[in-house]
Amino acid sequence: MKTGVFFHPLFASKYWPIMGNKFIKFPEAMHKALKSENVILFEPKKIEREILMKVHRSQVLDGIKGKPYEQGAYLSVGGCVEAAEKVYRGELKNAFVFNVSAGHHAGRNRAWGGTYISCTGPMLKKLKETCRLNKAAILDTDSHHGDGTRDIFAEDNDVLHVCFCSSDNVDKSGTKVDVDVKWDTSDTRYLKQVRTEYFSRVRDFKPEIIIHELGHDTCSGDYGDRGLTKDFFIQLVKEVKSLAEDVCHGRYIIITMGGARPDISEYIHPPMIDILSQSH
Repeated sequence: MKTGVFFHPLFASKYWPIMGNKFIKFPEAMHKALKSENVILFEPKKIEREILMKVHRSQVLDGIKGKPYEQGAYLSVGGCVEAAEKVYRGELKNAFVFNVSAGHHAGRNRAWGGTYISCTGPMLKKLKETCRLNKAAILDTDSHHGDGTRDIFAEDNDVLHVCFCSSDNVDKSGTKVDVDVKWDTSDTRYLKQVRTEYFSRVRDFKPEIIIHELGHDTCSGDYGDRGLTKDFFIQLVKEVKSLAEDVCHGRYIIITMGGARPDISEYIHPPMIDILSQSH
């Protein structure tokens, strides 16, 4: 099976809220990765409002109507949903989804921080309805708390959401977890926390798919700087991919989240695609 990469040319053509123009040199920047016979490039289609209404109140969608980032958000979530269905059904081994203006700060009633609609909410709602998904595990390694993702899945104990942010908390169900990674951390320390706080929970939870909300704002010099190097993100993906192969038949989807520096994006995203496309 192959790795799906979901990217729309629109993503490279604009300066997006918060994240800027970090995809300005794409898809050319991932040319070598796309040359692999194990990689397929998809141009995402806009998600239907009907699907978004299953996880958002109408005011969230009405609030972005006609805004310059509306189309980018709808295309991003369209790519996320298509990737989820193809990976879950076995049409793809795994997937890498480029994303603008959607993400983990979009909840049922409000959205902020440059993310105007949810990525994971529509993905998992569609999988539950069309593919009979039982359990999913979300890994959130953006620098900031994924409050929107948490809001959408707060009452759903079939979704494990572990967010690496700035507080420590575990809810009564054990499926909603926050991990304080501190602002001055290191590659080694952060990876150790992911192995301890996420890997062990995933093995016990036994999800059918892993969704990774992956921000590089945590990188040294980016706006959510926690002291990580660019190579950290590549190692993280290697380890999470291996975990997915052990627990859920390799079903692993990466969604790009926060971070605004084009040089970091161009350094880390092509090798991530290479890693996903490599054989087990």
